[in-house]
Amino acid sequence: MSESRNVDKRVSGPRLIAVVGPFQSGKTTLLECLLARAGALSRQGSVRDGSSVGDSSAEARAHAASVEANIASVDYLGDRLTFVDLPGSIEFAHEARNILPLCDAAIVVCEADERKLPALRVILRELEDLGTPRILFLNKIDQASMRIRETLAMLQPTSRTPLLLRQIPLWQNGIVTGFIDLALERAFVYREHAPSEVVDVPAGEMPREKEARYTMLERLADYDDALMEELIADIEPPRDQIFDDLTRDLREGLVAPVLIGSAEAGHGVTRLLKALRHESPGIARLRARLGIDDEGPALAHVVKTIHTAHGGKLSFARVLRGSFNDGSVVRSAKGEDRISGLSRLMGLASSKQGKIEEGDCAAFGRLDHVATGDSFVDTRNGAPAAAVNAVAPPQPTHAVALAVKDRKDEVRLAAALAKLNDEDPSLIFVHDQEAGELKLYGQGEMHLRVALERLAARFGVTVETHKPVVGYRETIRHGVSVRGRHKKQSGGHGQFGDVALDVAPLPRGEGFAFGETVHGGAVPRNYFGAIEEGCQDALEKGPLGFPVVDVAVTLTDGSYHSVDSSDMAFRTAARIGVSEALAKANPVLLEPILNVEITAPSEALSRITAITTSRRGQILGYDGRPGWEGWDVLNALIPEAEMDGLIVELRSATAGVGFFTQKFDHLAEIVGKPADAIVAHHNGTKAPAH
Repeated sequence: MSESRNVDKRVSGPRLIAVVGPFQSGKTTLLECLLARAGALSRQGSVRDGSSVGDSSAEARAHAASVEANIASVDYLGDRLTFVDLPGSIEFAHEARNILPLCDAAIVVCEADERKLPALRVILRELEDLGTPRILFLNKIDQASMRIRETLAMLQPTSRTPLLLRQIPLWQNGIVTGFIDLALERAFVYREHAPSEVVDVPAGEMPREKEARYTMLERLADYDDALMEELIADIEPPRDQIFDDLTRDLREGLVAPVLIGSAEAGHGVTRLLKALRHESPGIARLRARLGIDDEGPALAHVVKTIHTAHGGKLSFARVLRGSFNDGSVVRSAKGEDRISGLSRLMGLASSKQGKIEEGDCAAFGRLDHVATGDSFVDTRNGAPAAAVNAVAPPQPTHAVALAVKDRKDEVRLAAALAKLNDEDPSLIFVHDQEAGELKLYGQGEMHLRVALERLAARFGVTVETHKPVVGYRETIRHGVSVRGRHKKQSGGHGQFGDVALDVAPLPRGEGFAFGETVHGGAVPRNYFGAIEEGCQDALEKGPLGFPVVDVAVTLTDGSYHSVDSSDMAFRTAARIGVSEALAKANPVLLEPILNVEITAPSEALSRITAITTSRRGQILGYDGRPGWEGWDVLNALIPEAEMDGLIVELRSATAGVGFFTQKFDHLAEIVGKPADAIVAHHNGTKAPAH
């Protein structure tokens, strides 16, 4: 226990509130209800009929799910609250990781559904690690069949912080019709899409209310000696003291309060709004959490980049210190820009502003030198300082190869993909020169599908996709001695190069080695470099059709002509010789093997093991995930050719929360029918019959 401490009273000024929760928990519906209840909307829209402020993009509505952050600011009882509704799918989690560190508090939307507990645990763990105060909103309470105490017991293992029940439901004929607020000791009866009606606590509910309230106070007393003494002495604590403790414990992350309601019906939303307004911390506490000085030049941090069709680039940023005016010159680590427009967002709509104050959020126009994760300052007062560590994008887990239908669209494709990557750094675009492919990497099948839909809808670039080429290689099994000779006579100087070569295999992973044992000047030393280049030319494509690795070539002898020999002639002779040797040296196909680390809840481990072995995976071992009770890490070696779609199966087996990392491990021989089929497919021929 600690001594009772004074707590800051309700802070004024703008707040940034994240709305997070598992996939399809009702986050976007709750955002709509919050905006309507705060007076920002004359009528609450619906996600189902596509009239909500959130999920307003064509891609979100097509998939009936949030695929990007939805931002909306509202003035509520004199305070500006900016809500950011973040996608629940792990495939779009990187955007949340850029935004969450800048939020004053988070609403965690959850429900009594065991299938969503793994995702809830991941979300709460991230908020706990960031130190973000959080309120759980137990949604869909009007559909509840489980008693609240049972629900709380089910949810508690997802949180390392004690869950503090602040409301209990009122039941009538097996249906939740309202709630009792344990701090206020008042009952509220739900009214459809309207604030609840305050009523006296029903006499029959008094014992249940007293028991639940005492449990709440006991938890608060764990952090307040004075309250503990009052409880022991059976003294009723003042209501102000209880609210001070609730506020302090929320802000310090000692408890995670649980409120109940229904976003779709608008139940419990007013109490949630008031709790956020009265108890969530402000910008001063956020600066302290981020280690930012209170004094200094005006400072802002970009959490999201948006490319609009007509307004150009918008950088959505939180002002951490000072204020910014439209037209001001700002400096980031990459250069200076002049602000060309300031606006607050309400979904797709925006409202122009002349000035943005400390703690507020806005879209800054035309900051060309600023990217998501960057900080910038007003140039009138000093140099920029890093405010928040940029969040590195996670390693990709899925890829597709792209081909434009019209070659003239290739330049437009590259420009469009650059803008998509600016908006979403977890999308990675690579031009694979060896395979001759344009590859798009992302966090899963849906992630890439949405990116391609945006390419077509926003940038007018339609592409075809196919599975990326696997990086097969080939090598040889035994050594061969050959003679490479290039002789060509035409008008004037001819071409002459003659080399004797020993070509031999190297241990796996050694690459290419070149040496010479020439005696007596049979080949002048000045041609050795050209001969080595010719050897490497031959290795670019072996007899099976793939790059050749792990080969040593030794120049042992040769001859030259004083007039007709040249670098090009010897380079050609070496290429001819090595190509002939490779065909005679028993070539064999090699496939890349990846070291894959799969992280998943323990209950899914048997399914993950089966998925791994079905993909020719070799299990190396298991271990517990450090600091994550009930999670395991599986290490395996899996051929690159078997990785396509792994993330889809993994997510299906783990309620959407499993993930993996991968790195190249080694090349392994592949022989027989599988090798014949690969070679035939690559070369456009028919595989031989066995």
